[in-house]
Amino acid sequence: MAQKNRLQYIILGLLNIESQTGYDLTKSFDSDIGEFWSANHSQIYPLLKKMEEDNLISHHDIQVGTKLVKKSYDISDAGKKLFDEWLQEPSDLDNNHDEFILKLYFINDKKSELLKNMVAEQLNIREDKLSALKTQMADKFPNATAKKQQYGHFCVLQHAIEREAGYIDWLKQI
Repeated sequence: MAQKNRLQYIILGLLNIESQTGYDLTKSFDSDIGEFWSANHSQIYPLLKKMEEDNLISHHDIQVGTKLVKKSYDISDAGKKLFDEWLQEPSDLDNNHDEFILKLYFINDKKSELLKNMVAEQLNIREDKLSALKTQMADKFPNATAKKQQYGHFCVLQHAIEREAGYIDWLKQI
């Protein structure tokens, strides 16, 4: 079965919300989208070029300052159609890549000092992550109106909070 280019759909979805520059799209992966998908500029910019060649998006130039001109991308009708079709398809189940889980698999001794250190380190990381997610939730969704306006984003953030809380609970049982 051929691999879907999910990054293409993420970009279409972001552009379906608003016109964005390549830099804006890249920054989305440092914050909101980064909670469930990663991409960097070396993936995004070539894909933008291909998507424009495929007439899924177009761009217009915007003047920044006195000399700098940036491309701001917009989703086309064909891009909206493809994005809407993708939204309606059943979602594939995908495995997460968690290096801690991979390492844990190879620990044989429950009383291992390495295991204790690994769990303590992971607890710190996950607690920091949970705190950051809760701060992000409070900042982005301070009231019911904000939640209603971006309900899907709210749901994803709530899932991330619950995921981290569950992970912390599980770590405390090890």
